[in-house]
Amino acid sequence: MVTGDSSVMTESQGTYEQPHSYSAPVNPEWPPPPPYQPAVAAPEPRRKRTRGPIGLLAAVAIVAAAVGGGTAYAFQELTGKDTVATAGSTTPVVPSSKKGDVAAIAAAVSPSVVEINATLQNGSATGSGVIITSNGEIITNNHVVSGATSVKVRTSDGKSYTAEVVGTDSSKDLALIKLKGASGLKPAALGNSSGVQVGDTVVAIGSPEGLTGTVTSGIVSALNRDVTVPTDENQGQNPDGEGQWPFQFGGREFNGDTGSSTTTYKAIQTDAPINPGNSGGALIDASGRVIGINSAMYSSASSSSSDAGSIGLGFAIPIDTVKSDLAKLRAGSDS
Repeated sequence: MVTGDSSVMTESQGTYEQPHSYSAPVNPEWPPPPPYQPAVAAPEPRRKRTRGPIGLLAAVAIVAAAVGGGTAYAFQELTGKDTVATAGSTTPVVPSSKKGDVAAIAAAVSPSVVEINATLQNGSATGSGVIITSNGEIITNNHVVSGATSVKVRTSDGKSYTAEVVGTDSSKDLALIKLKGASGLKPAALGNSSGVQVGDTVVAIGSPEGLTGTVTSGIVSALNRDVTVPTDENQGQNPDGEGQWPFQFGGREFNGDTGSSTTTYKAIQTDAPINPGNSGGALIDASGRVIGINSAMYSSASSSSSDAGSIGLGFAIPIDTVKSDLAKLRAGSDS
């Protein structure tokens, strides 16, 4: 705080104290002078009170928050490019009062999950996908669309689109497809899988056996599970379209032969029921953020059995892996 100059005399402040009393001389012809009147200085202009640093910082923070809130939207409008809807680890999609409410999570995220039907040279495959931009970019598993001659997508509102495969990454079992002529879709909010803990509540949404928008729930059973999947063309897809997906875990092989060419990735294990057709769908946390892409499930029945189903051993690719791979997929990489 700026202070006044201590050298200013007290007269300038409008007060004066005489050091002694005054007595007039006894002389009738000499009128006594009037009492001493000190010169009154012009009042010093009142200094404007300076705002403290706390008040200034608060104002700046409010402005910054207002500007930041509109940055992504403004960038999209100016460039014409769509952006991925991401959510920080503390940003809920459902109201805090509804955290963990499966019905609320399903209502919020189901419009962002689609059914994918891929036509293969030797049959067909059914899977799921997650919308990540409003103009129709969709993340799914590589094994859902690998080797496809055509791809059809149905959204939660029943609309059908033709899609093209933009890029694939067989080493992570990920693929990016793009709908033709789509706009105004609802992208899912991508969370942070690095904050996921064993025991967290999760919800899985997908299209098992072509049942679009199927919702199941459970918990995170384990983290960083080594899941090994094939990387060959058509990657073990069954010609009958049942969608069983062979993989290795814990030194054992499940749901068929993975072949000689394989890759291993770290996965989130969940007991939320995942069935054939769930591949590529969303694994969602209690606040409605996508934390994984469902990719594999263990069935106790053989891969050719019509009653094959989940026994609570499902695996999902962490969403942080997806986000780090997105630029590569958008560039059209095929590895």
